[in-house]
Amino acid sequence: MNRRLFLVLFPAILLLLCRPVPLSGESTLETRNVVLITLDGLRWQEVFTGAEEQLIDRDFGGVRDTNAILKAFWRETPEARREALLPFFWNTIAREGQLFGNPALNSVVESDNGLYFSYPGYNELLTGAPDSRIDSNDKLPNPNLTVLEWLHRQPAFQGRIAAFAAWDVFPYILNQERSGIPVTAGWNPLPVEHPTPRQALLNELIRDTTRAWDSVAYDSFVFQAVLEHLRQNQPRVLYIAFGETDDWAHDGRYDRVLLTARQSDDYIRRLWELFQSLPAYRDLTTFIVTTDHGRGDGLIEWRHHGRDKAGSEKVWLAVLGPDTPPLGERRDAPRLALAQTAATVAAFLGEEFDNGGDTAPPVEGVIRLRHSR
Repeated sequence: MNRRLFLVLFPAILLLLCRPVPLSGESTLETRNVVLITLDGLRWQEVFTGAEEQLIDRDFGGVRDTNAILKAFWRETPEARREALLPFFWNTIAREGQLFGNPALNSVVESDNGLYFSYPGYNELLTGAPDSRIDSNDKLPNPNLTVLEWLHRQPAFQGRIAAFAAWDVFPYILNQERSGIPVTAGWNPLPVEHPTPRQALLNELIRDTTRAWDSVAYDSFVFQAVLEHLRQNQPRVLYIAFGETDDWAHDGRYDRVLLTARQSDDYIRRLWELFQSLPAYRDLTTFIVTTDHGRGDGLIEWRHHGRDKAGSEKVWLAVLGPDTPPLGERRDAPRLALAQTAATVAAFLGEEFDNGGDTAPPVEGVIRLRHSR
């Protein structure tokens, strides 16, 4: 009798023992997919206060049509200006998610790499720690383990991760050769063996388009490549790195910075609505949006960033998804580090990221754990 009982109960016991252990006791997460998006070099000033009036100027902001830019982006209050610039951020994320990084509300997010330019910033946010060896934007394979590569090594995510970037250094930042993650970056053709008609057309446009910058493709190409990848695949982790906000700033074109920021906001809106329309992603997907570095302040310094440009360390973070309490714009929040982004991506997927070094912990308060019954 005992032997029969054992044979009946053993499979059930084995099943319970083999169940994945949730991140925190018996708590469970709704999130099954994460979309990480970066807007290169977009200042916290624009995110939280909108267009800066003194920069809507031909001499200091390179604005060609000041009347048109004022009409599009200038409002009397910071709240109205930021909503005019980033309507999805302030009509959806601020109501249903969380935003960090407004110093006026005692909410600070900072980079700790000390250099405050792109490769060190992306390494920091993707690997969970700054690295003094990453001290240039040269195309050198990243020796560090990114959260994307770490997840890609887990059976549940293998072949379910992809990256799309405007800047052509990203195959090195993500160490594409070692990680095996497909990376579409810069003006390179899409890395697909048998392109769809849309992908083939996009490759023709990439080849034939006159380029404003040799190393950075237009964000519209990145966005369209993402849309087609979603149509053909079902990634669980998607990284999208838009780039124009930084390059137009370096070119001294504040009008283009504002127009590109609003376009990026609309890309994020369209992606969010697309994900919510698909059964495999609806109410199962978290968006995390941030930047790689800040910039200087003032009539000239806004164009630049780096260790000698005060304010370049200040960044921002936005989170939207089924597990994030709708606390909106956070105030009186503990200081956050850019490096916490990596572990936060993993935490939403129920994983504890460890890059083998001093990995920064996930951001507290953005994940609401539900207790299973």
